[in-house]
Amino acid sequence: MYAMHMEQTLGLRERKKESTRRALVAAAARLFAEKGYTQTTVAEIAAAAEVSTKTLFNYFAGKEDILFSGDRQRLDAALRLIAERGPDEQPVDLLVRLGEELIASFAHLDGDTDKVTGIPYSLRVRLILTVPEVQARTMHHLQEAQLQLAEALHGAYPGQLDRITAAGMIGALMGAANVTRLVSMKQGDRPDQVLAATRQGLDVAMRGVFAVSAAAVEPSS
Repeated sequence: MYAMHMEQTLGLRERKKESTRRALVAAAARLFAEKGYTQTTVAEIAAAAEVSTKTLFNYFAGKEDILFSGDRQRLDAALRLIAERGPDEQPVDLLVRLGEELIASFAHLDGDTDKVTGIPYSLRVRLILTVPEVQARTMHHLQEAQLQLAEALHGAYPGQLDRITAAGMIGALMGAANVTRLVSMKQGDRPDQVLAATRQGLDVAMRGVFAVSAAAVEPSS
């Protein structure tokens, strides 16, 4: 009986936390759209969500963390994929799966809203393309993700891939995905078109990864 009560209490607590998180994201998105990202303060987001600023900081490090929370989730999923690779899985096969995971994570749209972040897709695109602060943060997150993924890939295949080769593979994959998405978004493409452009960029990058991977496993003469 006690165990069941605790499980119900924890379930209620987690639902309440998720409800507060969603309220903060919704408030931030509304204020970003109405006032602009730079002009919106953390205190205003908390007030709009009817919580204290202290409560907001229990969920997010700041307003940029709200906007980019999905990036952390995507990175964690990619790192898990590398860590949980199959015992006989080769680097190129792992990178193919990594690319597909990346595509799938960007396909999580419910109408105009990214289900991973809770931020409207059109708003995020507008902020990335027009706000220098957001552009800088986007590049920072990309660089940090590439470094972590490159180190994880090298650690997964230390006898097969040196750090530079692993970094080149990850850079090709992530760079292609990022730049094709940005170009597609900048020309005003719909979410499905942005997704197709990202896949096309990954396909181009994977041709190079296949070549490098093949060279890495060739026996030296």
